[in-house]
Amino acid sequence: MKIKIINPNTTQSMTDKIGHCARTVSQANTRIIAVSPRMGPASIESHYDEALSVPGILDEILSGEREDVDGYIIACFGDPGLYAARELARGPVIGIAEAAMHTASFIGTGFSVVTTLPRTCNIAWHLAERYGMERFCRNVRASDLPVLDLEKPGSDARRIITDACRQALDEDRSDCIVLGCAGMADLCESISDAIGAPVIDGVACAVKMAESLISLRLSTSKRGDWARPLPKHYAGMLSTFALDT
Repeated sequence: MKIKIINPNTTQSMTDKIGHCARTVSQANTRIIAVSPRMGPASIESHYDEALSVPGILDEILSGEREDVDGYIIACFGDPGLYAARELARGPVIGIAEAAMHTASFIGTGFSVVTTLPRTCNIAWHLAERYGMERFCRNVRASDLPVLDLEKPGSDARRIITDACRQALDEDRSDCIVLGCAGMADLCESISDAIGAPVIDGVACAVKMAESLISLRLSTSKRGDWARPLPKHYAGMLSTFALDT
């Protein structure tokens, strides 16, 4: 099977890391294609960044449909453009926040999300509400790290995030931790060992969910909300996004 992982930002080092982490958990017969869009922000840390990342995500979905991709993963914890991507794709499209939160609900009665900047906390809370996960989500904590600090050699990011995870267990009475950024995907195992509790990376969870849905021959329903968008004219820079009948 062929799974395309879309890192919605344009930082290639992060895309490479996400692809590597995905391949460590994927089946032998799964081909992982990790990409950044041709257009978009260097990192996603606001509603503005999220909105401007969506055209690049949809461009990658459209190209994946021409290349017979079986399923997709949107590797940003805000799950930007998820529902629009599902309208375009034949196969399943998984957002890493949705995947991580649902996985956490299987292995504990409550989880805390540890994310990057404080301004992104409400985005995670809104997603927990959308996905019906509010009753499991005990807290959303910011490590106060810009996303791109996760890519800096010699950064103190690992220690800062580990300390935030340990504090979440102690103060939120959580059973497990959800890492709230795809750029943290490589920290999962070491943090879990350090704090003595499950730590969940949405990239790995999304890969296994996508593989399961593809193996079950389950595709995105084209009835109702996720039916293919209606063909119409798009103007200006968006003219290339017009769909054929």
